[in-house]
Amino acid sequence: MPPAAWKTWTALGLVYVVWGSTYLAISYVVDGLPPLLTAAARFLMAAALIGSFVLVRRGSAPFRASGRQWLGGAVIGLLLLLGGNGGVTMAEDHGLPSGLTALLIAGVPLYVVMLRALLRDRPSGRTVLGVTIGFVGLGVLLLPGTRPEGVSAAAAVLVLGSSALWAVGSVLATRIELPKDPLVTTVAEMLGGAVGLAVVGLLRGEQLPTSGVKTSALLALGYLVVFGSVVAFTAYSWLLGTAPVSKVATYAYVNPVVAVALGALIAGEDITTTSVVGGLITVLAVAIVVSESASPPLETPDVLVEPAQEPDDRHGRVRSSRT
Repeated sequence: MPPAAWKTWTALGLVYVVWGSTYLAISYVVDGLPPLLTAAARFLMAAALIGSFVLVRRGSAPFRASGRQWLGGAVIGLLLLLGGNGGVTMAEDHGLPSGLTALLIAGVPLYVVMLRALLRDRPSGRTVLGVTIGFVGLGVLLLPGTRPEGVSAAAAVLVLGSSALWAVGSVLATRIELPKDPLVTTVAEMLGGAVGLAVVGLLRGEQLPTSGVKTSALLALGYLVVFGSVVAFTAYSWLLGTAPVSKVATYAYVNPVVAVALGALIAGEDITTTSVVGGLITVLAVAIVVSESASPPLETPDVLVEPAQEPDDRHGRVRSSRT
């Protein structure tokens, strides 16, 4: 029996708003806290909370994965959280607005399609059209007039690199052995990512401050841990087993819109004409790619697709591009 409509839309609303707001929350966190060490602490705390939840609800059995499976999760965590989230955090630490960051990250499905094509998973004509439109949108977003004065192009390029690493991790996650329980997989990924973020942060000379930290930064960090990494993820996991893939996948192009709106309303971020045009083009392209990917595969039913934005044929569901 399908769940009540209000439950589905409540869960979707949480995913839309909370994940869309994480970019803004990160901008507050990096205002006074070291970006990579703080991100490491975020995912370490989130892993502890999710792991405790699994332990209380289902005991230790789900954690009895092989060393190979745990290692696989850690490697994916390095790509997604160190390469992906770490790059985003660094870019925002260098002044890239949260809304523009979200619009650039929205291009992840486009990179995934390219990677799958390289792996001989032939995309449909509609998907190719979506990717082409998407890269036009990203090009518009990278125009000099789109970035606020004083923000270097390097920060925007860093986000594009993060998107590419996230896409690599997402595709690889469908081709290596991971823990069978999705929550345990998330714990493994978060632990691996946290270790990687901490190591790189320390190598960069980052230090956690002992005093003088802004209250807004601490509140934002708590929000990212509790709501961004636990509450929204739980809502998303519930949606995977109850709602149609096509409906769940809509978060991929709703989140950037939410991020831009919150950045403008709360943080006073400027919305330029070029950012609006580029954002609309990119979101349209993502909608085309995701809607096509959410349809049952016709020619290649045995191909495993990326878990960040598209359905995973192993489970008939979509996995998250946020943690």
